[in-house]
Amino acid sequence: MASSSAAASSSRLPQSAYNPRRHVGVHAERVSDVSSTEYPGHYPGEDHSWDLAKFRENLKVEVKRLSQRSVEFDLVGVDASIANAFRRIMIAEIPTIATEHVYVWNNTSVIHDEVLAHRIGLVPLNVPPGMFKYRNPNGVPTDQDTIVFKLNVTCEVDKNTSKEKGAPRKLIHEEVLSGDLEWVPQGEQASVFTGDLPPPAPTNKNIVLAKLRPGQEIDMDLHAIKGVGKDHAKWSPVATASYRLHPLVILNPSKPIPPHLAQKFANCFSPGVVQVGKGGRVSIDERNLRKESMSREVLRHKEFEGSVELKRIRDWFIFTVESEGPYAPQDLFPESIRVMREKIANIRHAAEALLADVDGAPGAVAADGDVEMGGV
Repeated sequence: MASSSAAASSSRLPQSAYNPRRHVGVHAERVSDVSSTEYPGHYPGEDHSWDLAKFRENLKVEVKRLSQRSVEFDLVGVDASIANAFRRIMIAEIPTIATEHVYVWNNTSVIHDEVLAHRIGLVPLNVPPGMFKYRNPNGVPTDQDTIVFKLNVTCEVDKNTSKEKGAPRKLIHEEVLSGDLEWVPQGEQASVFTGDLPPPAPTNKNIVLAKLRPGQEIDMDLHAIKGVGKDHAKWSPVATASYRLHPLVILNPSKPIPPHLAQKFANCFSPGVVQVGKGGRVSIDERNLRKESMSREVLRHKEFEGSVELKRIRDWFIFTVESEGPYAPQDLFPESIRVMREKIANIRHAAEALLADVDGAPGAVAADGDVEMGGV
């Protein structure tokens, strides 16, 4: 993560951000200059062949905000298809551990077994997925692919409650919380989860699962296994993963904002984006441009027509990711890169196998790993 001094020096937009080729126009009722070709960023009569050095020069990943559960970072220099691939992988293909099998021994609450099981399955667990294998659907559960929890809660009246007339009645276990899930170690798991590695438990122990009245009981065994979000949302490691294109507001120097309308003009944008100086001089604060909501309010006023252009930078993505599982928020993007690399490797191996079977002529693999078609 960049230091505060580095962040201050990079608060202004680079000059390349004003390159018209990188802009998507935002108008009152439409957008313009949206790339719809099979090769975005390519122009006729120019050499746009792949250049790794140029790609490295344009690529930038910078964390802008980091908290315990969320991160905001900029991904610059890639096509929308790549940015969206990372977003979809973070939502649906990074593995986590979640409750899959629920064995109900007793449930006298008002919540049906299936509904309660579904609620429990959505409780995020703090178990590192890398420590476990995917469970074989037809195999026997082992300590290497299954985490076992027990939920045994009975609601009863607190015997220490005052017996005076009109005194409120206190109940024990009136609410069943996620913190009531008790981990039951299997095999060698007790020796693994020691020291700095906390025992398996919900990441939030205050999630209400059910409410009970005196005499009602819930007794269940829960088996949590490894999975991915594309199979069920309970395995998704994020609460949300989204991006937006970096806003850009460009003033027209040939038609400046009249001083008596400067404050009205500033009020059309998010706070801090437009600065009003002495004499009603209007300027754009590039440090706060990322806060602009692009509401297009300024385009509703005819007096500002032709004085300003609203744009977005097509290859500058502002990601917002909220973690709800065992991953720290700053680890989710590197994990999505790892998953994408595995998918690319699988495609490469499949292509090599396909070429090896074409007319009995095996495909040669170049030094850089690319498959050469050879005489096929």
